[in-house]
Amino acid sequence: MTCFNGIKTKKTLIGLGLGQILSLLSTSISFTSSEIARKGINAPTSQSFLGYVLLAIIYGGIMLYRRSAIKAKWYHYLLLALVDVEGNFLVVKAYQNTSMTSVMLLDCWAIPCVLVLTWIFLKTKYRLMNISGVVICIAGVVMVVFSDVHAGDRAGGSNPVKGDFLVIAGATLYAVSNVSQEFLVKKADRVELMAFVGLFGAIIGAIQISIFERDALKAIHWSTGAVLPFLGIALGVFLFYSLLTVLLKTNGSAMFTLSLLTSDMWAVLIRIFAYHEKVDWLYYLAFATTAIGLIIYSMKEKDPEEQRGGEVVNEQRKLFDAENGQSLRDSLIGAPT
Repeated sequence: MTCFNGIKTKKTLIGLGLGQILSLLSTSISFTSSEIARKGINAPTSQSFLGYVLLAIIYGGIMLYRRSAIKAKWYHYLLLALVDVEGNFLVVKAYQNTSMTSVMLLDCWAIPCVLVLTWIFLKTKYRLMNISGVVICIAGVVMVVFSDVHAGDRAGGSNPVKGDFLVIAGATLYAVSNVSQEFLVKKADRVELMAFVGLFGAIIGAIQISIFERDALKAIHWSTGAVLPFLGIALGVFLFYSLLTVLLKTNGSAMFTLSLLTSDMWAVLIRIFAYHEKVDWLYYLAFATTAIGLIIYSMKEKDPEEQRGGEVVNEQRKLFDAENGQSLRDSLIGAPT
């Protein structure tokens, strides 16, 4: 029933590799954001603003050079950018109100949201192998949560209830954004998608910064040490969204959402090698479990109806050969005698 050779296909291997590159980029962006927060800078929207500007400049320039017609409605991109900007904003704000353990656990809410949305709007069919992979991936994240609790990460945050609702809302917006991008990148154009998401994301971000973060930016003592983290996040956001569209087009938003579950494990490796911290042994088991879940999700599962149909055809061919010979079989399949 299961074709294990499906994992060897080029498309699947590229999807797994891109997913982990995106997961590592997400981890790097999160670590840089945490370093900015440690300096007392409360500017979540400002951190991603330059990334949107970079997307608008690079991909907008490509669009102008091509002089290609717009394939989708402009307001579709406006709504997508709004959802994307606010999703990032809500999750960053959640870290200020609840614990990292709660954020990690509740962020998994994006997975069932993506599965339901792709099933309803994109008509994506999920089989038993896909669902099994999803369950195993979530089990890996639960192990990380238990590891944090075991290690003593019980900080509840200033307002855990508010923070938990912010995570759930942000994860829901992430799911909507990912599925919308998958739809647009397949129906419209990848360059067009990135150009307009960057343009509208920058506009929405600028408005939000002028209202909520203007005082925080004025209080920053700008220097090379303060500028470099923002530039690093901008480059990371640009690379993240550029590679994201490739993965969405080839493997879909569900594969992308599952791939991001390993970002917590990459964070562990950074803590080990960059900060020389000791981590609980459950982290290693969690990483392996999540990786296995991704591989299982990527495997191809034969359709039962197709397999039964193939078995019937084979039996008929054997019967034709045994009773009537090769000429009779050729006539039945329409070949000239």
